[in-house]
Amino acid sequence: MAGNPQPFEDVVMTDDGFSIPALKWRELVFIGAVREEVGLGLFVRDPARPMPPFRREELFAEGERYAVAAEGTRIRLRRVV
Repeated sequence: MAGNPQPFEDVVMTDDGFSIPALKWRELVFIGAVREEVGLGLFVRDPARPMPPFRREELFAEGERYAVAAEGTRIRLRRVV
């Protein structure tokens, strides 16, 4: 019998960011853990809001901005400097 999977196993790290399932992205936006910077179309972590249980240290570091693009059933988040 296999062990329980970790809640973040479906996070795929890339050189310039990561991708997550669209359902996780919707959860992040719904609970307000990430917010869009008005007029820029970029998303940032809102430290005043809770992160879901799939939080990983390297995801959504404070101050980092991300461009978001849908790729099928996944959302790709690319760091923007």
